[in-house]
Amino acid sequence: MRFSIGHRLFASVLLAILAVAVAAIALMRHNVMSSFGDYAVGIELDRLEQLSGALAERYAQHQDWRFIPAGGGQSGTWIAAELARLQRERLMSPVPPVPPVPPVAPAAPMSPGGFGPDAVLAPLPPPEVPPVPEPPPLHIDVDELGLQDRVTLLGADGSYLAGRHSRGEPSARRPIEAGGKTVGYLVVAKAARPSDAMSEAFLGQLKSSLLIIAIASVALSALAAVLLAAHFRRPILRLADGARALADGRYDTRLEVERSDELGELAHSFNLLAQKLDQVEASRRQWVADTSHELRTPLSVLRAQLEAVQDGVRPAGPEGTAAMLRQVLSLNKLIDQLYALARADVGDLEYQRHRLDAWLLAREQATAFADKLSAAGMAIEIGPAPGASMVLADPERLRQVFSNVLENCIRYCGAGARVSLQARSDGGALDILVDDSGAGVPESALARLAERFYRVEGSRSREHGGAGLGLALCQRIVAAHGGQLRFARSPLGGLQVLVRLPLEGA
Repeated sequence: MRFSIGHRLFASVLLAILAVAVAAIALMRHNVMSSFGDYAVGIELDRLEQLSGALAERYAQHQDWRFIPAGGGQSGTWIAAELARLQRERLMSPVPPVPPVPPVAPAAPMSPGGFGPDAVLAPLPPPEVPPVPEPPPLHIDVDELGLQDRVTLLGADGSYLAGRHSRGEPSARRPIEAGGKTVGYLVVAKAARPSDAMSEAFLGQLKSSLLIIAIASVALSALAAVLLAAHFRRPILRLADGARALADGRYDTRLEVERSDELGELAHSFNLLAQKLDQVEASRRQWVADTSHELRTPLSVLRAQLEAVQDGVRPAGPEGTAAMLRQVLSLNKLIDQLYALARADVGDLEYQRHRLDAWLLAREQATAFADKLSAAGMAIEIGPAPGASMVLADPERLRQVFSNVLENCIRYCGAGARVSLQARSDGGALDILVDDSGAGVPESALARLAERFYRVEGSRSREHGGAGLGLALCQRIVAAHGGQLRFARSPLGGLQVLVRLPLEGA
């Protein structure tokens, strides 16, 4: 069975509210059961005020407690008898007299025709006297909770005098004062269940409210679940729709980031993912287009030469064969670069790492290119050796990197240009710099030099040769060695290529 977010939220909120309600009722019951006892015994102490006053008066008359019976049986029931006596006296107290009615003075005689001196007045009715209330029936019931049996009289020193013998149960006391000093205490022991009569009645009234509480809990849970589900489901549904759009290849899908919580962060991450997929898709399409273009160029030249030979336009001599061989070699080199770059992208390019002197390897490669540079009318300058240059690397892959960089110098720098090879070691890394005095590269193009098939001149002409894959492959080779390949403006005026490799043990 499928449970939606709304159902789960409803169940969660309902359980939470019911748990809080049950905990509140249990806590209230506990507090009522424990607090009503203290409250009840406090009221009972106040009800012993008359007994306390009567005992203080008798103590003042005798100046001690000798008026209390000394016998064990009599002293045990003496407090209950004294409470009954005081209640009886209160009930049998005389009713206050009714104030007398003042006599009415006789009026002067009046005449029969008016209020003259000869007039005769009719006799007035007797005044109404309020009835005297009858005294209530004599019914001695000090306390239905047995207060008269839970009172103990102690002396000032805490010695037992009368009433209930203490058994160590919880109790409260009221001092008895006579002559400005405390002469004894009335101690009331808490009933075994003093709060039952009051607290159970109070809690019984709450039982009728439990149904209302339960219904209110369900209603509030449903309302909260609906609001929360609507609050969370909308962005989640948008994320689900966006994910389906990405699965269908619509990489231009973007979500509106309207929230600042985790769902907002998820929407922002979704947009970043969609943007990255869009870039990858655009790069893939460009890769396919560029690869087909680069492959079509030598194939078109080779086809044209073969068709010329086939049509008898050009004889199949050594010169034509050499031209076709150059196109085949160019095509083979391009295919090798594409294959190596594809393997580098998936991390499948093999490396045979050895401990070697990277500066010595770069200098040897520069020396090997000296004749090519000289034939192109260029000169190379080699700087001093750095302080440390031992690295753990694949020598053949590093030679491929330096050869590609030096070939670019020959390809893009004219006659009379200078090339400089320098090195420095600092912070656990070896930096090998190749500078040239060529035309230079625009700032906007520096960050794109390592992109596959990218050429600064912006055309697809093969005037300078190369397919734009060499630096891309070099960047992946250097990255596989834990290093970096950077491009910047050279102090000589052209391009500076920096190969940074971690030193051995760094």
